[in-house]
Amino acid sequence: MTALSTWIGAARLRTLPAAVVPVAVGTACAAATGHVALGPALAALGGALAIQIGTNFANDVFDAERGADGPDRVGPVRAVAAGLITAGAMKRAMIAAFAAATLLGVYLVAVAGWPVVAIGVASVASGIAYTGGPWPLGYHGLGDAFVLAFFGFVAVCGTAFVQLGRVPCLAIAAAVPVGALATAILVVNNLRDRATDERAGKRTLAVRLGRGGALAEYGALLAIAFAVPIGLAIAGRLYAALPLLAAPIAIARMRALIAAADGPAFNRCLAATAQLLLLFGGLFAAGLAAS
Repeated sequence: MTALSTWIGAARLRTLPAAVVPVAVGTACAAATGHVALGPALAALGGALAIQIGTNFANDVFDAERGADGPDRVGPVRAVAAGLITAGAMKRAMIAAFAAATLLGVYLVAVAGWPVVAIGVASVASGIAYTGGPWPLGYHGLGDAFVLAFFGFVAVCGTAFVQLGRVPCLAIAAAVPVGALATAILVVNNLRDRATDERAGKRTLAVRLGRGGALAEYGALLAIAFAVPIGLAIAGRLYAALPLLAAPIAIARMRALIAAADGPAFNRCLAATAQLLLLFGGLFAAGLAAS
């Protein structure tokens, strides 16, 4: 029987801020422009976590099947490639995670209507298509766009929609920095795995752009993330500028990534970027709600 710790590792807990923060920010947008609906907010959170974990399980098994997680991998151990979990068991866990998200989605459909179906179907399908299927998004340099779209616009705006029945303009603006920082996590991951991904035919943006281009992308994403709160503050939502308190940390993250030269260093950068997203998201949500 597979140890619980192995399944926890396969769930990639360090990536879960990318699921939690959009829901927190979307709920803050609902609070700032209308009202918070606790039931839909919690269901959105549960669904986001289930989809994130299901996507992580999908990445684990499909990358292993495509040979992207070989013995020369410099990142954390991947369960299927390492023989810790069978491909069949991982696929069943993936289906279970997406099924849990679907059950929560049924409740959200009852609350907010049929647009939720489109959101849910697109999210699950993209989670699988990221590394699975005949034309995996992550293998063709589209992973960054996928993360920006689904962990930014879909998640933030979707969370606001299930509580308000509409998508306020504030949610669209707030989705930009959330999606940008979630994408920055992926950039670190892909920069770390650039050599092994290229050998496996996984043409991520980091492979296509090279180290310098990936570092420039990371810096641009951080800059975009901090520009939006400034713009909202100028527009009159002064407390939306709270994330600027995290700017010195973002600069330190940029410097650390530039200096990273081996697997452990990149892994620390990945965890630190996820922590930056969590800190930024907490400050941003508090500022938006207060505004």
